[in-house]
Amino acid sequence: MPKTWFSWLVPLIFAANIMMFVYTMYVNDCPATTGEKCLLSAYLGRLSFQPFTENILLGPSITTLIKLGGLETKLVVEEGEGWRLLSCMWLHVGVIHLVANMLSLLFIGIRLEQEFGFVRVGILYLLSGFGGSLLSALNSKTSISVGASGALFGLLGGVLSELLTNWTIYENKLAALLTLVLIITLNLAVGFLPRVDNSAHIGGFLSGFLLGFILLVRPQFGYVSPKHIPPGYDIKRKPRHMTYQYLLWVTALIILIFGFAYGSAKLFNGETPYNVPI
Repeated sequence: MPKTWFSWLVPLIFAANIMMFVYTMYVNDCPATTGEKCLLSAYLGRLSFQPFTENILLGPSITTLIKLGGLETKLVVEEGEGWRLLSCMWLHVGVIHLVANMLSLLFIGIRLEQEFGFVRVGILYLLSGFGGSLLSALNSKTSISVGASGALFGLLGGVLSELLTNWTIYENKLAALLTLVLIITLNLAVGFLPRVDNSAHIGGFLSGFLLGFILLVRPQFGYVSPKHIPPGYDIKRKPRHMTYQYLLWVTALIILIFGFAYGSAKLFNGETPYNVPI
């Protein structure tokens, strides 16, 4: 039986996002800047939301999001604030945005952490978030990008590549693949709605898809660990991994390193849409 891990990292990420949103609203302090127009100011006070005319998702102002680490390409390129590529994934536009992302995190992340452990899932989450931010910054002109969506799409991408690379151990393979592809397609389709940063979704998904081939590899079906073979037994054992798993691992690693290096070089060299004449 595969080892089952206790999931603590995903709940910790969940709690960190909630606390960061509360802190964001505290810093935002809508009544001090907007006055009586704030939503639910009588009940929430300093934590009340910006008016619907400014933020329909029940959240802070754009100014606050930029102040706390929202991703703005111009600041990354001209001010050297590359840390925003990671900080933006801990911020959310509003309550609706936060709830949608956190439900997805719990639904996908806990199962992954139970199966693969906190180290691999943590790396998958962070690097996917970075990949989403990188593509978003490369494609953005003037918009601000925040949210954990890139990292979450990375988890989805990792689930897909995990299914493909560990194909031999699954039953009902086709049904599982079709279901997963449908879920991914629907989520990507949402990215084409107005004001949704689909570049972050795609960048996160592609990063997670490649990382899944690297981090989420399982032994092939029929593999028996030497420690489970009694002394004196001479049996022909299957290799731990199949040849195609090694090939996918090497290929994914090369593409991922090249993609991150090329994208980072292009971004910090200023080759982005915001400074290209229209």
